[in-house]
Amino acid sequence: MNKLLVVGTVAFDAIETPFGKTMKILGGSGTYVGLAASQFEVQTGIVSVVGGDFPNSYLEILHSKGINTQGIEIIKEGKTFFWSGKYHNDMNSRNTLITELNVLEDFKPFVPAGFKDANIVMLGNLHPLVQNSVIEQMSKKPTLIVLDTMNFWMNIALDELHAVLKKVDVITINDEEARQLSGEYSLVNAAKKIHEMGPKYVVIKKGEHGALLFNEGNMFFAPALPLAEVFDPTGAGDTFAGGFCGYLAKTGDISFENMKNAIIYGSNLASFCVEKFGTERMQELTSDEVTKRLQAFKDLTQFNIKLS
Repeated sequence: MNKLLVVGTVAFDAIETPFGKTMKILGGSGTYVGLAASQFEVQTGIVSVVGGDFPNSYLEILHSKGINTQGIEIIKEGKTFFWSGKYHNDMNSRNTLITELNVLEDFKPFVPAGFKDANIVMLGNLHPLVQNSVIEQMSKKPTLIVLDTMNFWMNIALDELHAVLKKVDVITINDEEARQLSGEYSLVNAAKKIHEMGPKYVVIKKGEHGALLFNEGNMFFAPALPLAEVFDPTGAGDTFAGGFCGYLAKTGDISFENMKNAIIYGSNLASFCVEKFGTERMQELTSDEVTKRLQAFKDLTQFNIKLS
């Protein structure tokens, strides 16, 4: 069975949307990626850190999905990373209310021996030095290294980000981040510039407007499934990444053609994530639901047209 190593936050979130609000609930990029990847027949392990305040019941949720948590360090005297945010009515913009790094501030990732040979590595949205540390701990070169990042790291650690980009195969970022990293407004030109920085594949996420895949002049676009209601967008991008990586780990095929399918699987799972607060929908998601919605994606995007 192929292995997927996920490096990211396992955290507490407190979320407010026009549909309601929560107290502290299970969140974090590593959590969302892991739950999405659990839909595929792959060995998934998470590398992260939590405090003594992190409930064992949350770890049991991950265990119940077959996710290996040996790489999640528990600092008993510390507190878990906490983020709180409030979404506006359009659900595309939000205000961060609270960010408490806590144990994440001095996080030094430890890759368990059983995952040092992982086929695919998903480097979640963390400091580039942390991401690079994980790459250096691998006992063999992974088939594929996928990296996520954000504006914050571009602002405070751009040199370190450029250094780690030279070592990765895929970068997943949103359109705003792609423009900042490349200095180009056109996403086509932005992808070309980012490709020159190292990644062979550039995935640009556009939220409710889908995702773009670029590779050496080849392009592919996958729409997001139109939904009647978006309840909570938190974690949708990480869920997309988990579906993308999980599918590639399962199939073992990292060709451009198969990455098209991975993009669809990622978009499909992200469409479930937004239906309830936090990770709740991903915890209860069944394979039958995933298959049924994949058919909806197929119906949405396929057509026959006669070319003269």
